[in-house]
Amino acid sequence: MERIQNIYKVVGNEKLCPQFWRLTFDAPQMVRSVKPGQFVHIRTGGGLEPFFRRPFSVYRAQKHVEIFYEAVGPGTQLLSQKKKGDTVDVLGPVGTPFALPPEGTKQVVMIAGGIGIAPMLILSDVLKKKKCELVLLYGGRTRGHVYPMQEFKDGGVKVFVATDDGSVGVKGRVSKLFDKIKKDPQTTCLYTCGPNAMMAAVQEFAARCGLAGQAACEETMACGLGACLGCSIRTKHGYRTVCYDGPAFDIHEVIFHP
Repeated sequence: MERIQNIYKVVGNEKLCPQFWRLTFDAPQMVRSVKPGQFVHIRTGGGLEPFFRRPFSVYRAQKHVEIFYEAVGPGTQLLSQKKKGDTVDVLGPVGTPFALPPEGTKQVVMIAGGIGIAPMLILSDVLKKKKCELVLLYGGRTRGHVYPMQEFKDGGVKVFVATDDGSVGVKGRVSKLFDKIKKDPQTTCLYTCGPNAMMAAVQEFAARCGLAGQAACEETMACGLGACLGCSIRTKHGYRTVCYDGPAFDIHEVIFHP
């Protein structure tokens, strides 16, 4: 896997809704090499603080590279202050990407919670070329976690939303939306990313219905290259690192912790 570490110019940095931001930077070589499910490791500050880079799933890679993030800590707060013309220090693309669905797949269902929507747009951009039905089931805490998702809709994705408080879409967890999809093991494939509790529910649903799928896991990272083992998670085949062995894993292999 070719990794690129470089300084890139910021093209835009916009707030999509009260909770989420999208930062776009100019990285033509990365646009050509990145695959759905991979991430970039960004140095958010100019000095020693924050010391470690921050991982961000690639949201889209067309003319430019886009990441999707929530400004919740010191690192992402610094990132939210970036302006057009500023620069970002980026290592990427990093990690094992999603495996594309097998031949014969007629419906691909993306199930995301909160910031877990981040790797799904680039995935839908690739999959829309395969002429299968694309569905996004999205769960957020409240209205502040929901944005228009117009890029998905423009790409032909059917979007269904649930919020914990019912302020947008169906009231309840994203599992309330499972009845929106076909459950044929021969033709339906799942991709999921979000909180562990949500992905555990998706895993249980997939096992019950005999559906194949993949999960993009999220963990705190230090090196981002598989050396420090700080992002290790439990799987049925032992511990694996999210940054190197993942982020994408077979959904039935991961042992999700609370």
